[in-house]
Amino acid sequence: MAERAGSKHIALVAITAAFVFIVAVTAFAGEQQQEISMSNHPYVGLWITKDEHIRHELLANGRYIEARGNRERAYTGEYRVNGNHIDYKDDTGFLADGEFRKDVLYHAGMELVRG
Repeated sequence: MAERAGSKHIALVAITAAFVFIVAVTAFAGEQQQEISMSNHPYVGLWITKDEHIRHELLANGRYIEARGNRERAYTGEYRVNGNHIDYKDDTGFLADGEFRKDVLYHAGMELVRG
């Protein structure tokens, strides 16, 4: 009977390990797809306010770097674009969004144009 319980335990561990592997591979594939889909995206690049104080660099890998004045890496995080809408999540977990309209990025009361 103990041998049977041991076999069940080994089977459960194997199933759990397979599940974790599948989840990890799926998440990695999703990140790969995001990187591929953003590599030629028209919104990738530098966006700046008129006074050049705020600068958003949207990277092709789905990450962004926000500079403010002399602080070149004031905020960093990830972004997702859906149509003309952008969602930001900085590395501390703060969420924000914006909208692209006629070559202008409207974000948090600011207007950013191509840099």
